[in-house]
Amino acid sequence: MYELLFWQYKDGIYLNHHLVYEALVEKQEVEGLETLPTEVILNRINSVFSTWEKVDDNSWKNTKGKGAFQIKTTPQSIQIDCYGTEGKTMNLLADTLEEFKCPLYDPQIPVRYDEMTE
Repeated sequence: MYELLFWQYKDGIYLNHHLVYEALVEKQEVEGLETLPTEVILNRINSVFSTWEKVDDNSWKNTKGKGAFQIKTTPQSIQIDCYGTEGKTMNLLADTLEEFKCPLYDPQIPVRYDEMTE
């Protein structure tokens, strides 16, 4: 499994990304993060991946190739667990969340892909 996590800081707020990640994975609220339009984001992902089989409300499977992913949400975050998913698919997920000003945090590295640096 490869994990992707997305959130949006409030204007002027910049926190330790890994500590934010740990709190969000534990479903804790983090002061300084925006509340996300999770239903709108899920609908957008569903639209972008309309050729994939929707296994349940939060899971998609590629019937024409490799990979599957599952989405977990909190009011402040979108977590996407990728299973055998190709890099280009993960890039498409990241690009889709970027539409909502939610840059990718990759906990495996750990790096957040935004214009700021710690």
